[in-house]
Amino acid sequence: MPVIGQIHRVEYELDDNRSNPIVIAEAPGRIHFLGGQGEPGAGFYLSAALDMSIQLAVSHRKDNSFRFYAYDLGERKRSTLTNLKYRREDRWANYLKTAIAAFISLGYPMKGLNFSFCGKIPQNIALASSCAIETAAAAALKSLLRIQISEMELAKLLYKTHESIFSKDASIVDYQVCLLARKDHFLVIDSAGNEVKRIKSPLSRFRILLVDSRVPRMGAESELALRRADSLKGLEFLSQKKNGLSFKDFASGDLLEALGDFPEQIRRRSMHIVEEIRRVNDAGDALERADIASLSKIIYHSHESLRDLYEISCPEIDWLVKRAQEIEGAAGSRMTGLGFGGCTYTIIRRELVEEYKKRLEEYERIFGFHPVIYEVKIAAGAKVVSERRRVNANTAD
Repeated sequence: MPVIGQIHRVEYELDDNRSNPIVIAEAPGRIHFLGGQGEPGAGFYLSAALDMSIQLAVSHRKDNSFRFYAYDLGERKRSTLTNLKYRREDRWANYLKTAIAAFISLGYPMKGLNFSFCGKIPQNIALASSCAIETAAAAALKSLLRIQISEMELAKLLYKTHESIFSKDASIVDYQVCLLARKDHFLVIDSAGNEVKRIKSPLSRFRILLVDSRVPRMGAESELALRRADSLKGLEFLSQKKNGLSFKDFASGDLLEALGDFPEQIRRRSMHIVEEIRRVNDAGDALERADIASLSKIIYHSHESLRDLYEISCPEIDWLVKRAQEIEGAAGSRMTGLGFGGCTYTIIRRELVEEYKKRLEEYERIFGFHPVIYEVKIAAGAKVVSERRRVNANTAD
């Protein structure tokens, strides 16, 4: 049964009030081609939405409860207006509660609602599946309740509400990509300035492959915390030499000039962030000029920097990137996500896809992990895909 048909059936099962309107929305996963590490809240990113999405339906209930259903997991959860807070046992339902709480914070009255969702965003490889759930729920609620709010303002709202619900830092960039993306367009994002620039992709003859290394990311959070601490120390050092509020206010020359005062480890972390900001801007220029050769060099240099300066790669990831570098016609390969395992992406001419896949056949023998390969496209942001009144349990598209 098509996904929308699955969602219609699930909604019907949740509530027998068949005259209620039902809104179905979808939101994509996202990928950071460049950026994604470094200074919290002030990073530069080259990103895009992917054609892997969450589809979610919402409808009114007769009572005041909230009912949640995850079709793929076969799990149900519930909540109430007085219990819209993080509960560890609610797991995925906490993301739906975030969307509800976001609109309540603006003063919109909420009564009983049904939510059901399913999706095809792979987990644990930093494609922002949780953000997609929140954004799909928000897009559906916005339509169901006729709420007027811009995409940028909705991104800010979800970002702030997520931090409040989960009591930890979130990334506004994930929400910006999820809401502002356009099909076949890259996004250059300045998260501090809330600036998003769309660039039409010149890669029609290329394919994008994601390779999940399947490397367990044990201990990654503590290592990343150390790198963030080093980065903040580096910014503090730089600000003593020259006025600046963010790494974007400095250039590589500033770091070289201050080299004698910097501990080596802090210098490496800071150098990666400063140079990555430049790489994001240079990549945007290369995309606008359709200069694939320059884009390729930028992407490979970024991975080398993540490996040698920020030090969050690993042998398995480096091996996957190296196999792409060996192929003339690959337009870049790099790790994406938090590091210490996870996923790589490779941009490669479509006629060379099978050659690259063949070169990965040795990976499992060497490292003991079976890689999973996804071929993806650059997709549009969140949208409402269906809004109708239900007729019977078998309604499907």
